[in-house]
Amino acid sequence: MSPTNPQILPYGEAAIADAARVIADGGCVAVPTETVYGLAADATESRAVAGIYAAKGRPSFNPLIVHVLDLAAAERIAVFDADARALAGRFWPGPLTLVLPLRADAGIAALVTAGLSTIAIRVPAHRAMRALLAATGKPLAAPSANASGGISATRAEHVVASLGDRIPLVIDDGATPGGIESTIVRGREVLRPGPLTEEELFPDEGRGPVTTFSDTGPRPSPGIVEAPGQLASHYAPSKPVRLNATMAGEEEWLIGFGAVAGDESLSLTGDLTEAAANLFDALHRADAAPATAIAVAPIPNTGIGIAINDRLARAAHPR
Repeated sequence: MSPTNPQILPYGEAAIADAARVIADGGCVAVPTETVYGLAADATESRAVAGIYAAKGRPSFNPLIVHVLDLAAAERIAVFDADARALAGRFWPGPLTLVLPLRADAGIAALVTAGLSTIAIRVPAHRAMRALLAATGKPLAAPSANASGGISATRAEHVVASLGDRIPLVIDDGATPGGIESTIVRGREVLRPGPLTEEELFPDEGRGPVTTFSDTGPRPSPGIVEAPGQLASHYAPSKPVRLNATMAGEEEWLIGFGAVAGDESLSLTGDLTEAAANLFDALHRADAAPATAIAVAPIPNTGIGIAINDRLARAAHPR
């Protein structure tokens, strides 16, 4: 990696100005959100969006999430019904992505939607992403800032370790608070569990648990991908991952939870929100540890634990 690439700048006006210049020139930059670090580029420019796919090595059938500053900006891109507008009113800015019909005059590059008639869109809450949106005046496509299929980045150093000199600039604003990617909703269906649980989103529905990847198994073909984050093998370390482990096997690094202490713990007190914030950071450390495999303690499949188990199931899925 070149000693000057990528440049890592602490969050501030100068960093945002430099990042905005890179984006105006058709480049992409890494920027923190309240969920994970994103790799942002101008969603209206095909070459810029192609740069995201190239930097990540992301398959072209996997669509991207577009970030905008507010609901008004989102409504210029997507068609909202009453349900979507109500969800946006309750949870934006925040870790909620809505999958909605794309407006014909939205001006979004076709690569963003991967040929779908819908678009995944959200209004982020993190100060760095919001400052960058304001500085560029553009909707920004921004998947997670890591090589495709790998562990999502929750710190600037994770971005650099994963993408290296494939990107010019990383804005460093410390660890991301949420730790896992946004909840994705289409209509009244949760396509990807995340920080916002089904109970929070639809408190009066009275439905059963969300159907997650770990329930349904691998998706049979690329054509079934309806939103970001639905690939069978995703969020994956370079080492094999064993789930629901109560003790480490030979040559395993054990990530604990609650009563299972392990080599480190997602949460010694069994706090699922703390576990979500620590998940990818722990997977990065386990991947760098001398052990040849990773084991993870059982995680309750309730609340945000559903999202944690979804990510872990994909991390453990054979490539």
